[in-house]
Amino acid sequence: MILPRYRIDTSSIPGAGKGLFLEEAVTRGAVLIAPDAVHTVWHEDRLRQLPPDSIEVESSVRWFERWFSLTPEWSDECYVNHSYSPNALWHLGFIFALSELPAGSEVTMDYRYVIGDGECLPFCDALTGREIVGLPWPQVMSESAQQLASLFRG
Repeated sequence: MILPRYRIDTSSIPGAGKGLFLEEAVTRGAVLIAPDAVHTVWHEDRLRQLPPDSIEVESSVRWFERWFSLTPEWSDECYVNHSYSPNALWHLGFIFALSELPAGSEVTMDYRYVIGDGECLPFCDALTGREIVGLPWPQVMSESAQQLASLFRG
C-alpha cells in the first residue's frame, strides 16, 4: 500500500522505464509504502528452482532472511526504482522517506536490500554502471536498522 498520493510516470533514471512520483510532500521518516496484501511468501530455495525470467522470480522481493514475497499482479510499488543514492529506505517490507521529499520527487531505494545474498540483477545501476548485487541478510538488517533509527533521533 502506497500511503502518500502518487503518480506513475516516465522515470528520470535513464533506461528505467516508469517510476513512482510523489504527488505531495512527505516528511523525513514518513512511511511511504507498507505491506498490506502479502499473500504469497516462498523460501528462496523454492524460488531458485524456477527460471530467472519466470513471473515468480521477476515479481519477488526479499522480505526477511531467505523468505521472499511474490506480487505477480505487479502493484504500483514495483515502480520504485533502484539508486545507490536513494531517497527512501527499505526495512522489512516498509519503505521510509530518508529526507524531506517535495511533491514531484521520484521515489528510489537500494535494490541490494531486497534481492538474495549475492544475487546479481541482469542490469546495472543506470547512473554509476555498477552491478547491483544482493547484500547478506545480516548486513541488510544492520544497515537498514541503523538508518531507520537515525531517522527518528532528535
